[in-house]
Amino acid sequence: MEDGATPPQQFLQVSENERFRKLKDAFISKYGMPPAFYARAPGRVNLIGEHIDYSGYAVLPMALEQDILAAVTPTQTSIIQLANTNPVYLDYSVQINKIHIDTTKPLWQYYFLCGFKGIQEHFNSVSSGINCLVDGTIPASSGLSSSSALVCCAGLITVIANGKVLSKIELAEICARCERYIGTEGGGMDQSISFLAEKGMAKLIEFNPLRATNVKVPKGAVFVIANSCKEMNKAATTHFNIRVVECRIAAKVLAKAKGHEWQKSLRLGDLQQGLGVDLETMLSTVEQVLHPEPYSREEVCQCLGISQKELCNILTQNTQDVPSFKLYQRAKHVYSEARRVVEFKRVCDETPANALQLLGDLMNQSHLSCRDMYECSCPELDQLVDVCLQSGAVGSRLTGAGWGGCTVSMVPTNKLDSFLAKVQEIYYKADGQRAAKQTQSLFATQPGGGAAIYREV
Repeated sequence: MEDGATPPQQFLQVSENERFRKLKDAFISKYGMPPAFYARAPGRVNLIGEHIDYSGYAVLPMALEQDILAAVTPTQTSIIQLANTNPVYLDYSVQINKIHIDTTKPLWQYYFLCGFKGIQEHFNSVSSGINCLVDGTIPASSGLSSSSALVCCAGLITVIANGKVLSKIELAEICARCERYIGTEGGGMDQSISFLAEKGMAKLIEFNPLRATNVKVPKGAVFVIANSCKEMNKAATTHFNIRVVECRIAAKVLAKAKGHEWQKSLRLGDLQQGLGVDLETMLSTVEQVLHPEPYSREEVCQCLGISQKELCNILTQNTQDVPSFKLYQRAKHVYSEARRVVEFKRVCDETPANALQLLGDLMNQSHLSCRDMYECSCPELDQLVDVCLQSGAVGSRLTGAGWGGCTVSMVPTNKLDSFLAKVQEIYYKADGQRAAKQTQSLFATQPGGGAAIYREV
């Protein structure tokens, strides 16, 4: 499949696939008719390259087998009717010309509406309403991109229901932008891997322009996802967007210190490109220009020669009251993590004899930087990483936004069974609440395929 091709349509015998059959039966029970088609968008795990996509740097994720799957029938009613197989998520309906996304309440339907609205605005209008039943196998608020998968699935549904055509790259770019309707200033990794993934391959995803390169991980190891069981919804807190604006301000302060144009919208990656230097030089520049102590609002204004009002224009809606900014730590993480991504791909391409150990070391360094420099870990994630390393992983790190959610560990294939048993015993069975969730919380995975449309034979 080419990256430029529309997500493929696959035909299947629904009666022979239990999940599709159950979804079809539930759809008929709900809406009184069979679905016209099914849409799927996978979750993802980021192997390395955390919190750097929105600074303009490449990331290295793979799609999961876990996904959002939806049964859909277009209608002539101009109404979106949504339902979910999980009774926790309530039914919802809205007229397509009266969509409102409440950024103060990141409810499940608003993520769907982000995808719908993004396609609606891209084509200036869409006329078809839909009946839709959603089924998800990605643990919610776990850092495995369940929300972005729902946005991508909704975008794909809207394209197909209205007879439109977009490439996978166009879909990824639109869905990355439209997730900001709910207030999250992400960078595009989640949506890109959801559409561009290929079975059996991780992907190096680069931005501006968006492009994806296959990365084959050396044989002899599998990736294991472990859920810390601490949930974190990045749209429901300011943690994520504070990091976004800290990187934005750091780029401006560094640019001004180097005599580079800084007034325009500028990311840390743009600055490196503009200066024409390597990542090592950028790390040295961080050490020379920025101090480890937090910068007050007044100091930022003084450094840039701007007013408090002008500073507010740099901030996001939900970060207007942040009193101080850790510029040194955030910039140091971004540039060092970007360097680790480059090194990770190099090791995968060259596959030296000690490749697994080298990759594991890079994952471990990534977690330490996320924990200490970016401060996006939490006690549960740190404990789980330690348990995974003690249980036989060669590398382990938080994955996703952080502050909860999952770890990803690289585990030698011949140690997988003992690894799973030890992690279950030490982390899950020792805690009653975790023990109840362990069947969905710990699993080995291989790189899965990207978003697709299915029709019944």
